[in-house]
Amino acid sequence: MTNAGSDEVATKALKALNRVEGQVRGIGRMVEEDRYCIDIVTQIEAARAALAKVETDLLRRHLNHCVHRAMTSKDKAEEARVIEELLKVFRN
Repeated sequence: MTNAGSDEVATKALKALNRVEGQVRGIGRMVEEDRYCIDIVTQIEAARAALAKVETDLLRRHLNHCVHRAMTSKDKAEEARVIEELLKVFRN
């Protein structure tokens, strides 16, 4: 991670991802134990929400640093590159 402030964001992201990893293992155990389906689905949604938070934090950092730098650089090719990069991520 090469952005300003990346150590703090990376540390926070890694902690959250470790928690999600534990959640996913727990979900697997719930499936093995044939737990109530809605309880499993609820846990899946919680893991999904945690991943979305990590995604938002990392995207915010990217926009604040990489994209901002490209947009203020006066380099039209770099501006176009970061725009295309973001579009690729969010295309369905």
